[in-house]
Amino acid sequence: MKLLRVGLVGAERPALLDEEGVLRDLSSLVTDIDGALLGDSPALARIRAAAAAGVLPHLDPAGLRTGPPVARIGKIVCIGLNYHDHARETGAAVPAEPIVFMKAPDTVIGPDDTVLVPRGSVKTDWEAELAVVIGRTARYLETDEEARAAVAGYTIAHDVSEREFQIERGGQWDKGKNCETFNPLGPWLVTADEVPDPQALGVRLWVNGTLRQDGTTAAQIFPVAEVVRYVSRFMTLYPGDVINTGTPAGVAMGCPEPKPYLRAGDVVELEIDGLGRQRQELKDA
Repeated sequence: MKLLRVGLVGAERPALLDEEGVLRDLSSLVTDIDGALLGDSPALARIRAAAAAGVLPHLDPAGLRTGPPVARIGKIVCIGLNYHDHARETGAAVPAEPIVFMKAPDTVIGPDDTVLVPRGSVKTDWEAELAVVIGRTARYLETDEEARAAVAGYTIAHDVSEREFQIERGGQWDKGKNCETFNPLGPWLVTADEVPDPQALGVRLWVNGTLRQDGTTAAQIFPVAEVVRYVSRFMTLYPGDVINTGTPAGVAMGCPEPKPYLRAGDVVELEIDGLGRQRQELKDA
């Protein structure tokens, strides 16, 4: 299934994109798409049955904003330097274990919402990423099979980053990762059954129409199942939590000088095979 949330900020309604690409209203079945729903197998089964029966009301998408596909996210766990080519372009050593940092849930916006360039920023950068959405409580997972079973589905994350704040201003990465609007998410939560191999997905990003990232999740240093299993050793994952799994090569930081960091007026578009597409215009904060 392709689950999504549509409507004005703070007033999104749950919806489904059916196999014909028709937008369907889920409001009669569920109140929202969040951790409570993703951890409720009978509720998900009712949605599947209604979709198969063709009884869900049609929603007119004209002028309808797409919001983040998951509401009330508990935490966003991010994996840094998780692609071989990205590590090479930044001159970093391949990590022996996953590099873990956090983004605050209030960085999340819809896939086509405006991204704000922080005040004083000179190095705002792009990062297209496969995001994993958790569907059951996971702690101390032992096997990749257990890790895969904990995944509700997948979506696209844009891990916007301010490199000066992140690297040159002291402390950890948090200052460059948690600026307002720095985690566009969506458009859809594609359930795990529709993504048979998360390590076989193309990841692409354009800035002002120029292709900047063109990678594949096959190049991840730590695959999805290993990432989920690893993170569960250090923190409990709950339904609705999100893991951003890293970005392939092609970020501004890896380009030769002058590096083409983002500015107000730029347009970023990104897509992952089968997971949809995002588009953001940038403005000054």
